[in-house]
Amino acid sequence: MLDVYVFQGVRAVSYTNSPRARSIVFTVYWGLTLLSVMALLAFVYTAPHYIDRKGRSYIFAIIIGLFLAKLTASVFFLTDDLRRGLQWSAQKLFLKAPSPLAPAVDTISRSAFLSWLGLAAGSTIFGGLFYGFRNKYNYQVKKLNLTFENLPESFRGLKILHFSDVHCGSFMDKQAVERGFAKIMEQEADIILFTGDLINDRATEVEGYMEVFSTIKAPMGVYSTLGNHDYGDYVSWPSEGVSKQQNLENLKSAQTKLGWKLLMNEHIVLERNGETIALLGVENWSAKSSFTKRGRMDLAYEGAEKHPFKILMSHDPSHWEAEVKERYRDIDLMLSGHTHGMQFGIEVPGFKWSPIQYFYRQWAGLYNSDKQHLYVNRGFGFIGYPGRVGILPEITVITLG
Repeated sequence: MLDVYVFQGVRAVSYTNSPRARSIVFTVYWGLTLLSVMALLAFVYTAPHYIDRKGRSYIFAIIIGLFLAKLTASVFFLTDDLRRGLQWSAQKLFLKAPSPLAPAVDTISRSAFLSWLGLAAGSTIFGGLFYGFRNKYNYQVKKLNLTFENLPESFRGLKILHFSDVHCGSFMDKQAVERGFAKIMEQEADIILFTGDLINDRATEVEGYMEVFSTIKAPMGVYSTLGNHDYGDYVSWPSEGVSKQQNLENLKSAQTKLGWKLLMNEHIVLERNGETIALLGVENWSAKSSFTKRGRMDLAYEGAEKHPFKILMSHDPSHWEAEVKERYRDIDLMLSGHTHGMQFGIEVPGFKWSPIQYFYRQWAGLYNSDKQHLYVNRGFGFIGYPGRVGILPEITVITLG
């Protein structure tokens, strides 16, 4: 139905063309539509080994891109149809003849303008998504300084490297990932913190990247926590009570082999020159009902209250407003990921927008509430759509002062 409706707009803007030109336009339109339907059927009904993971990712992205492009165009076409419908109704109800203030030629002009505008908007959406394929490994380093009155003197100048959402099961270019991890090491951070979603679903995804992930080191260590994808909740397991749990244990073991310290609802004490701060890490905790809620702040916080400064790693930023900000007011800095910035949006100095902001109030960058801070990393990797538009993959460097 969407294809037929959009085709009316295509036909409207091509009515002045020659019959041959119109025939070419119509053939191209329906040819692409037929190919997208065939690709959709292949994506859904073929076994995974017929189309490799890379091919399936791009097929999925192109199908969604075409759909969004046509949906965007249809909004403009619908606006024009409603306008013309209201104008026709007004003429029938109040005028005996066409109004001299609104001649037919003007109506055609406005219809053509809105049709062209709709097609241009749809083409821009599709073109942007297509261009975004090349940005999935375009790692951006974002640096910021945060000042805290209660930070012990020995920790002033501490450089924290924060990254999140690797999703190594989506990677297609190992050398590009190596460059990203080399960029992490170039920052010469004192401590490296990873806030979950190392995999898409299965711990075996890590196997091909162990030597890459193990390259990151820091004087005060590399620490991690779990995200919603790390539990394997989005695939079917032969035995829910054994294989799924074993998958999680294998992921934990892999992080140990990497030299990362996985914090599971616990905290560790960081010490410098006899002064201390606490680093807390909880399992995934989301205020959204569609995501798992396994984090236990009560366990992680126990014993940490005696330290003057506290950093919390929690994958889902909705945890901040739902629990942390109100019940644990002495958590000075919380680090999260999860949203990816939806891998789509607009971000320029002084302005940022993404559709994800209608689902998450805190979705990218720094947020403050009194003396508490939350930083949401835009994600290192990608999932679903193999690209990024406007919201680029991020490596964050936070210097405490």
